[in-house]
Amino acid sequence: MKRFRWLLLSAAAAVLLAACGGGSKSTTVAGKLTIDNESGSTWTCQFNPFNTAATLGLTAFGWVYEPLEYVNILKSGSSGAISTTPFLATSYKWSNGFRTLTFTIRKAVHWSDGKPFTAQDVLYTFNAIKGDKAIDLNAIWANAGGPLTNVALSGSDRVVFTFTRPSQPYFYYVADQTPIVPQHIWSTLNQSKLISYTDTKPVGTGPYKVANCTAQNIKYLRNPNYWQSSSGHPVPAVKEVDYPSFLSNSSANLYLSQGNAQWGGQYVPNIHSFYISKDPAHRHYWFPPVLNVNLIPNLSNPLLSKLAVRQAIAYAIDKPKVAQLGESGYQKPANQTGVITPTYQSWFASSITQPSYDPAKAQQILKSAGFTKGSNGIYQLHGSPLSFTIKTITGFSDWDASLAVITQELKAAGIAATVQDENSTPYTTDLQSGHFQLAYAGSGGPSSAVGGPTPYYELRGLLFSGNIGSTNFSRFNSPSTDALFNQYSSANLAQQHQIIDKIQKVMADQIPFIPVTEGVDWYQYDTSNFSGWPTPSNPYAQPSPYQAPDLEVVVTHLHPLH
Repeated sequence: MKRFRWLLLSAAAAVLLAACGGGSKSTTVAGKLTIDNESGSTWTCQFNPFNTAATLGLTAFGWVYEPLEYVNILKSGSSGAISTTPFLATSYKWSNGFRTLTFTIRKAVHWSDGKPFTAQDVLYTFNAIKGDKAIDLNAIWANAGGPLTNVALSGSDRVVFTFTRPSQPYFYYVADQTPIVPQHIWSTLNQSKLISYTDTKPVGTGPYKVANCTAQNIKYLRNPNYWQSSSGHPVPAVKEVDYPSFLSNSSANLYLSQGNAQWGGQYVPNIHSFYISKDPAHRHYWFPPVLNVNLIPNLSNPLLSKLAVRQAIAYAIDKPKVAQLGESGYQKPANQTGVITPTYQSWFASSITQPSYDPAKAQQILKSAGFTKGSNGIYQLHGSPLSFTIKTITGFSDWDASLAVITQELKAAGIAATVQDENSTPYTTDLQSGHFQLAYAGSGGPSSAVGGPTPYYELRGLLFSGNIGSTNFSRFNSPSTDALFNQYSSANLAQQHQIIDKIQKVMADQIPFIPVTEGVDWYQYDTSNFSGWPTPSNPYAQPSPYQAPDLEVVVTHLHPLH
């Protein structure tokens, strides 16, 4: 996700900060972990893990709900192999040429209401996803364009997934990216409208229970029924987690800098002077690049559906300038292939010709496509001007700064753009429903494609037609590109590289969206009161507090020092 900046508090921000317990002195309580993550909205206190517009992708999965297995993408990276840790499943096995996947389900696990967790809950969860296509967020079932055709029990503790074709890459979606929900509660709901369930009192198998929720703060307390233990000691060691909501980076960054939170996940300008210098022995940060931050065109728009317009936009943007002025250089310029470097360097097809900053060429492309420049300097076609609104999230000040550069550069190329800020909940809904012209989106968390062990996952999330309505915001629909993603599933590693090369060519030639900067995991951490944080030398999980289920892995590694 994204987080941000200015140091002066508005009156509204000051009220929010006071409500969250902010002040001039640290309010750290022994054993209590406080998160500082500018969410762009107050909390809805709805915890349906499949409704990312309500939970912002931050508040349910990993805290309350858990996956079958955890996949660490930072340890997978360029090789394409996966690094897994058992969670609700103790083991898995592929058979039948990667068409059958069998999980052995963990025993002696209980839901937070005390009822036993069983393989029936896993079976129910996946069949529920099939029944309500709106919660099939990664398009795994056949009715959403995926290869999964059946899920069944085998004995009392095994769940068998059957696919129509070799589907090894779908392990990540099934095992890591699907929260398991309790059958005894969810089966009583309207099965065709599970996406609408508010889930205000969530019951999960995860390490925490929601003790209290207001618009300003979520209080999590350790789940006494949690199944993990460590040498006889309860897990997690952190008894309480407080998660204040922040509407802007100004209040969030001040709260963090004053030592009121130990785990941050946002953009902080001048981070060394504003944050690190106040306690350099204990304050640290790490920003690993994992995704793209993109300018996304809605391809159902009659002007943006024209390749020439998207090409002109791509040539009009000076990405290094945006990265420096908008992101303080913390996020590097992206490339049009969509492959993040150096995280996935071995997958990057450097030989592919891609757009680079050239405003003169942008205008020449428009002229060649029949556009004429009006007296106001904006190109038009048959009376329709190239004038668009770019939706972004309120309070994401680095995105605002980036968009200030982008809109100026587009104007210089004859394209008008106006920025529209929205709270993250309506913003996410608008992107998923297609109610936008251009949007700025990415960098993990809500309103982004899901990254994964290879570039396949983010690119599939953004381009696969089965993901229209969830993560394919541009509504790109290409049967030939869908076929490439499907072929990837049955390919060996060398063939997968060749397929990703072809998808990079689609990105460069068809410009379905424009990656502007690389998206990092924003991550600040304070070692004064807790040990066990992920570091560049020990990247046991993605480190930001908004990545799920990684956040669960992080919080269960932490230990209070006092």
